[in-house]
Amino acid sequence: MVYNNLLYLLVVILIFSTNSIPAEPVVSLQYAFLVFLIKAFLYHRWTHFTYSGSRTNTESAYFAAEQKFSILAIVMFAIDVYVLDCKYYLSRIPLTDLVPSLVNLAGLVLFFTYLSIMWGSSRRSYSVIFGKPYTTWRFILSNIKTNLPIVLPWIFITLFFDLVQLIPFLPLKKLMASQWGELLLFVLFLLFLAIAFPSLVKKLWGCTSMPSGPLRRHIESFFKKEKFSADIMLWPLFEGRVLTAGIMGISKRFRYLLITPALINTLDQEELDAVIAHEMGHVKKHHLQLYLIFFLGFGVLLGLVANPLLYILLNSNFFYKVINITNKDPNTILAFWGTLLLFFIMVIYFRYIFGFFMRNFERQADLHVFKVLGNSNALIRSFEKIGRISGTRDKPSWHHFGIGQRINFLMKCQQNPALIRMHDFKVYTILFLFLVSMVGTGWFVKELPVELLSSHAEIKFTEAVLEQRIRQEPDNALWYRLKGDIKQEKMEDRESLMAYSKALALAPSDPDIQNNFAWLLLTTEKKELRDPVKAMSLAMSAADQKPEGYILDTLATAHWANGSIDEAVYFERQALAADPPNRKYYQEQMEKFMEMKWSEN
Repeated sequence: MVYNNLLYLLVVILIFSTNSIPAEPVVSLQYAFLVFLIKAFLYHRWTHFTYSGSRTNTESAYFAAEQKFSILAIVMFAIDVYVLDCKYYLSRIPLTDLVPSLVNLAGLVLFFTYLSIMWGSSRRSYSVIFGKPYTTWRFILSNIKTNLPIVLPWIFITLFFDLVQLIPFLPLKKLMASQWGELLLFVLFLLFLAIAFPSLVKKLWGCTSMPSGPLRRHIESFFKKEKFSADIMLWPLFEGRVLTAGIMGISKRFRYLLITPALINTLDQEELDAVIAHEMGHVKKHHLQLYLIFFLGFGVLLGLVANPLLYILLNSNFFYKVINITNKDPNTILAFWGTLLLFFIMVIYFRYIFGFFMRNFERQADLHVFKVLGNSNALIRSFEKIGRISGTRDKPSWHHFGIGQRINFLMKCQQNPALIRMHDFKVYTILFLFLVSMVGTGWFVKELPVELLSSHAEIKFTEAVLEQRIRQEPDNALWYRLKGDIKQEKMEDRESLMAYSKALALAPSDPDIQNNFAWLLLTTEKKELRDPVKAMSLAMSAADQKPEGYILDTLATAHWANGSIDEAVYFERQALAADPPNRKYYQEQMEKFMEMKWSEN
């Protein structure tokens, strides 16, 4: 369940962090809050109905219902983000303008609200199954504490970068502004978390140090023999009734071996030694460090492919068909489909790539028992007991081979020890190929014509926004003027002329519409559309109302096109006087006008 919750919360973080805060909400606060309350009420009634009676009084039924309602909570949260503009309203919380990570925290609180509704409904079923009574609020708090370690690193990292921005320390700000400075700080802070975080996790999970006694002395002696060190903790996962163990901590000082009481009570001493040898194998094979690299790799992969993929999406006709069909705000559609793309990458990465390595790392840890104990008999016996009691012997998962599969492989290795070396070779070869492919992906993305993709994408996206604004406000001349500007930039001059004509009809005295329309009539490459006389009239009217440099330049060009060279030079000088920073451009214009005058003489 821990690994499934990891994926759920990663999806939630992805949904929330990739959605931008809109300038204005589409849905009013009152309506959004009403819809949220209705959804929360229906969610509560459904969870309450499911967990009532005897429908979920077995472990498998309980966890199946929890998985279903966790996924439904993600859907409800996505509606809040994409439809109800919750991020806009959460961004209005005090201090979020100074510390934007508070918005992320508020988003997680919103998602945990749905989970808390589920946990409140499931409390009685949990008490029946695991034999420990809870009050509703204590049970909700217990579940929050169990899941917090998954999201706290993200909260800490975003909060850390917000605080760095607020610190008035110039060298640090220069480092953040450098090409690799932000990445360097991110890696350093992530390493700090990786080292210190396990100490916090054991407290959140309610782990306690194994008391002194024969078992602890035996394990410590076992550690000493294998030149290994870790604090030995009792892990009360699901009231300690789950048959499992774990290891966490890349630093010896903050390394913890976690063992559930149920596992201790189920296995004999030799079998428990085999399980501990398995956990030691994770450390000896550096799996904990590799897990950290995989999480870093996902962040790097997103950084590499996110923008190119979004530009490809923005250049696709499909994206704009969706906007036209749904008539939704293009920014919302972009956030939704962009998140969907990144979600697809995340599923592929964690479910198939990371999952592949996790399964094979577990197998490597299984095989470490040969080095420690000489054979796998005790580990096989422990697996048989765990599989029989839990009923999961033949149930593989995305992150573990099935217990039966692990037993079969151990038996094959016992018969043919060469398979152990072959498995290590397979894992490290594929790991090398994975790292090479990541580097290759980085090189490939770097070679993509991102600037070309981005320029086309920005224009197409802006067009989509304008088309929607025109549909919403058909009498607003500004949208038609901006549409004409874009069409002129794309050299679609007929469409630009139609847009400017519509804008001029709506706002006949607008100087910017007059100026841009005049420029099109003067500079279009389609000779049949040129009209210097009309352009002169428009430019003169625009200059009378707004005598700024770019408008006086249009008037000068209109005089030049109509053969009035002296007037063209005069107004170009006026443009230069009104806009000195663009001196070079205006001087080039005057030289062009003078060359024409000289050539005529």
